[in-house]
Amino acid sequence: MFSEICGYALLLVMTAAYAAGADWPAFRGPNGNGISDETAAPTNWSPTDNIQWKVPLPRPGNGSPIVVDGKVFVTSAEDDQGLRRSLYCFSSSEGKKIWKQTVNFGTVMPTHRDNPYCATTPVSDGQRVVVWHGSAGLYCYDLEGKELWNRDLGEFRHMWGYATSPIIHQDDVILYTGPGERVFVTSINLKTGTTNWETGEPVEGDGERRKDDKAPVGSWCTPRVASVNGKDQVIVLMPTRVNAYDPETGDIVWWCEGLRQERGDLAYSSPVIAGDICFVTGGYNGPAMAILMGGQDDVTETHRLWRTENSPQNVGSGVFLKGVVYRPNDGPGTIECIHPETGDILWKDRAAGGEYWGSIVVAGGLLHATNQDGLTVVFKSNAEQYHQVAENELGEPSNATPAIANGHIYIRTTHHLFCIGS
Repeated sequence: MFSEICGYALLLVMTAAYAAGADWPAFRGPNGNGISDETAAPTNWSPTDNIQWKVPLPRPGNGSPIVVDGKVFVTSAEDDQGLRRSLYCFSSSEGKKIWKQTVNFGTVMPTHRDNPYCATTPVSDGQRVVVWHGSAGLYCYDLEGKELWNRDLGEFRHMWGYATSPIIHQDDVILYTGPGERVFVTSINLKTGTTNWETGEPVEGDGERRKDDKAPVGSWCTPRVASVNGKDQVIVLMPTRVNAYDPETGDIVWWCEGLRQERGDLAYSSPVIAGDICFVTGGYNGPAMAILMGGQDDVTETHRLWRTENSPQNVGSGVFLKGVVYRPNDGPGTIECIHPETGDILWKDRAAGGEYWGSIVVAGGLLHATNQDGLTVVFKSNAEQYHQVAENELGEPSNATPAIANGHIYIRTTHHLFCIGS
C-alpha cells in the first residue's frame, strides 16, 4: 500500500512538472528565436546516462521535433524514395507512439544525400499541428491525429530537396515554399486551409541554377516574425535578397539586396533578429550582413549597416543573446560570437569539433549546439571567450535542432528520437 501511495505521489509530481513547463511548438521554439521559456535544462548526458527514453524512426531526416501538450511531433519518410511521408506523434513523458499520419506521394523527387525527405519541422498552435511535405502538400491535423484540411501547393523540384518549415502568426500559417522553378510566400487560414495571400519571388534560370554561369540557387529559410516600428513583419531570406512582408496583405514592405555572390545565390539559415537589426548569413560561404529594419521598398543603400563577402558555410541558425549573435558553422565547424551592429567577430572556437547543421538553442541562459556527429556542447553566454560547460555524446549523427520543453531536451538523430532528462 505504501509503495502504491509513493508511486502515485511520484506520478503527480511528474505530471505537475510537465504541466508547469513550457512547450516548444515550432522550429526554434515558441518565439522562433531559439530561446526556450524554460529556466533550466539538462546539461549532461551520454548514450546511457540521463536518457529518459528513445524511440526508433524509420528513416534519417533533418526535421526537428516540437513538443505540445504532452506530445512530441516529428516527421520521417517511410521509404528511401520519399513516396510515403509521415508525421509521428509520441508521448513526451514515455515515448509511446500515439498516432502516425502518412501521405502517399507517387513521384520520386530529387534531393541531396545529406537532406533526406521530410526535412521540415511541424508547427502547432496548441490545438492543431501543421506539417509541410514539400510537393506532397501542406497538411493540418488536430492533436489526436484527425486530418482537418490539406493543400496541394504545387511541385517544388530542386536537386538538393526541400527543408523550409511553416510558422504560425496569429490565426494563419505562414510558409515560404521552394526551392524550385516557382517559389512564393503564402498565408493560409489555420482553421479553414484557405489562402489569404500569396506573393511570388522572381526565380532566375530553372530554379536550381543561374542562367548565365549555372551557379546553384535556392533558399531553405524558415521565416521569422519581427516587430518593426510597432507592426509585425515576416522576414524571409530569398536567394539574392532579404524581404519583409506585411502579414495581413502579403505586400513586400522593404527589401535589402546583398546575398548574391560568385558561387551562387543561396540561403540556408533563418534571420536572427537582434533588437531592431536583422542579421543574416548566405549559404555556400556566402555573404553575411546586417539590416536596420524599417524603411520602404529597396533599403539596400539606406539601411544596410555592413556586409562581408565571405563567411563560413552556414546551415544552422544563430541566436541573439545579451547583445551578441552566436552563429554555428559547417565547414569549418566553428561557433562564432559576432557583434550584430558592426559584424566584428569577437571570438570563434572549434568547440568540440565537427560541423553544425542544427541551430543553437538556449535554456536558462546556457546555449546548446548539436553538431553532425550528434555531440552537443553546452556553453555560457560570454562575449569575450568561448566558455564550455559540458560536452555530450549520443553516439549517432544528427542534422536537427534540439527542442527544449518541460525540463527535457528532445534530439532527433539519424536513427532515433531521444528524450533527455536529469
